[in-house]
Amino acid sequence: MEAKPLRGGMMLVTFSTGETRLFDTTQLEGAAFAPLAEDEVFNNPVIFHGVITWKNGEIDIAPETVYRNSYAYEGKAV
Repeated sequence: MEAKPLRGGMMLVTFSTGETRLFDTTQLEGAAFAPLAEDEVFNNPVIFHGVITWKNGEIDIAPETVYRNSYAYEGKAV
């Protein structure tokens, strides 16, 4: 899995299958995700065992959730 931060809270996520999808992190609800509004946090994701994490694992989102709540990206990889 690879996750590339884009503008406006969007991420370009490439799954192990090779499929690339767009995921909108601004749709994540709850106080745990509030730090993602800060560019310094949002722009520094780390993939840990197939899970997108931020802030040394304090924030994470399961790949199933990312896939389910994203949509296909047909353009060229950015």
